[in-house]
Amino acid sequence: MSDRFINRELSLLDFQSRVLALAENPRLPLLERVKFVAIVSQNLDEFFQVRVAGLINQAATSRKAGPDGMTPTQQLTAIREAVLDLHHRTDRAFLDELLPQLADAGVRLADWNELDNGDRAHLNQIFEDELFPVLTPLAVDPSHPFPFISNLSLNLAVILSSSTSGGVRFARVKVPPILDRFITLPDGERIVPLEQVIRANLGRLFGGEEIVEDYVFRVTRSADFAVEEEEAEDLLEAMESVLRFRQRAAEAVRLEVSQRMTPEVLDLLLRELGLDESAVYVRETTLDLGGLWQLYALDRPELKDPPWSPTTQPRLQKHANDPEIDFFSLLAERDLFVHHPYESFGTSTGAFLAQAAGDPNVLAIKQTLYRTSVQEDPAIGGEEQVVQSLIEAADSGKQVVVLVELKARFDEAANIKWAKMLENAGAHVVYGVAGLKTHSKTLLVVRREAAGIRRYAHIGTGNYNPKTARIYEDAGLFTADPDIGADLSELFNSLTGHSRSGEYRKLLVAPAGLRPGLIAGIEGEAAKGGDGRILFKCNHIVDTQIIEALYAASAAGCRVDLIVRGNCSIRAGVPGLSENITIRSIVGKYLEHSRFYRFGHPIDDATYYLGSADLMQRNLSGRVEVLTPVEDPHLKGRIEEILVTLQSDSELAWEMIDEGRAWRRAEATTPAVNAHEELERLALERAAH
Repeated sequence: MSDRFINRELSLLDFQSRVLALAENPRLPLLERVKFVAIVSQNLDEFFQVRVAGLINQAATSRKAGPDGMTPTQQLTAIREAVLDLHHRTDRAFLDELLPQLADAGVRLADWNELDNGDRAHLNQIFEDELFPVLTPLAVDPSHPFPFISNLSLNLAVILSSSTSGGVRFARVKVPPILDRFITLPDGERIVPLEQVIRANLGRLFGGEEIVEDYVFRVTRSADFAVEEEEAEDLLEAMESVLRFRQRAAEAVRLEVSQRMTPEVLDLLLRELGLDESAVYVRETTLDLGGLWQLYALDRPELKDPPWSPTTQPRLQKHANDPEIDFFSLLAERDLFVHHPYESFGTSTGAFLAQAAGDPNVLAIKQTLYRTSVQEDPAIGGEEQVVQSLIEAADSGKQVVVLVELKARFDEAANIKWAKMLENAGAHVVYGVAGLKTHSKTLLVVRREAAGIRRYAHIGTGNYNPKTARIYEDAGLFTADPDIGADLSELFNSLTGHSRSGEYRKLLVAPAGLRPGLIAGIEGEAAKGGDGRILFKCNHIVDTQIIEALYAASAAGCRVDLIVRGNCSIRAGVPGLSENITIRSIVGKYLEHSRFYRFGHPIDDATYYLGSADLMQRNLSGRVEVLTPVEDPHLKGRIEEILVTLQSDSELAWEMIDEGRAWRRAEATTPAVNAHEELERLALERAAH
């Protein structure tokens, strides 16, 4: 079995390696490279909170190997080796390349020891005015136990010597996460890490005691919690309890420390946190490089990619003789396809929902909401616009049903906020199906028309989130297809009434029908032998049943092309197993997030699906997911255009080689093809004509 599958966790770290390669790429604008350092840092934070935490729990109770042949303990050992390599590369890129180039560009990360008296006086005043009032030093002694170190917090370990008792003791100072990671000096060019300003002023926090030494450290805790829904009478209350537990009682899984830390202080931290040395990661750089987003936010457009303004889908453009777009008339004519971030969320999905909310003939709106992080940029608009449309619809007497997934990890707090707001407005809010996450991206509008009741639908690959629609690559289908509308009605009834739906007419719906539907499509192409064609684009392929079906198709002579962004457990090019399988990964300025599944030769002969589901066990068996067929030949052509562009890319693409043991950059072409830039060009060309 181990020769058939790549380990899921190591595959995900391979993806982080490809992202980090963008930070190492000298052809990219400087602040874009800094941004990718921040992204990798935050991705690793989540990886430890979820994936490593889960493996630690497994290792404590089981030695059972997974499909890849690795036990939990073996995986943890391999993960540490891979993470150490990522850290080494990050440190070298940041310290040896990015910092000197930032300094040349007038952005200097200054060290306290480099500052003159005037600079220090300025920072000391900031400490007195803004930092000192919010800092809380916590000493450890017989009457003060070791304090709880919160998840992902930046801290100072301070060793004190008392002038009265002569003893040495430990204290902890938490760097306030509510404050900016860096402080900018008056010249506007130099920035100083917040912890350095605190370190320089520790005497103000511990008056009368000698500061012997101090060290920066950071703790990562588990976020791998499950709600026992069968025992939770109120899921909303249960999720709020989980959030409190995550902050206050989760086990530590990683300790990041500065190089300066002494073995004695490190031993103290390990003992109090219940960790061993395998959890320690010593960094050359300043800790918490996710804070580099603050640098990326600097107003230095010459150091960034040119900004992209999404176009309006051509059929949605307003004209002098038709100033208002009527979505219902357009969809009655034929289906509509939108591709983000190349085409605008606001003038498509947002406008459709707003029109539905204000239309007196609309009787009901039913929608799923999965990730609803708060948006702070008023120029873009946030979930408050989506939620406001739903609230307006409820206020006008429409039947509004919103399924809010409270178990969307790391977005639970925002989802709870929106759920309460919708409930207060009179919308019917449902918190998902017991035992399943509702991950589908679906919107159903029921409208009274002269000919009777008609349903209009949107099914997408991404969240109803205007912010991510500008940086995530996603797609959506708008349709008035009666069968799809009827399918969605049954789906929402099953989600809100907990009934078991029967056969769907056109949709593939997990957990019951999606995997069998995909496997049937794979087997259908396999039966064609050398004339069979399969092309999948998704974020992750891990499910062993799907992989085995793809291996069988390859063995039958069917050509299988896969575009996989992240987790990829299937091996390409293995003699006798996957000789007809190719795998590539596109990593660039936009996060590839859409899922397309094509069976057959392009366009006329092919069946196309798009939707929310990746090919993972959790998606196919543990979530409510939806894939919809795309049947309009013109829209099939749009999807094929996207797939061909991604397959032609020679700048952002990586290809799996050596039977899945490595990735290499795609072979250069003349002219070079950058898929993201090419899709921008095509969007502009389409909008102009």
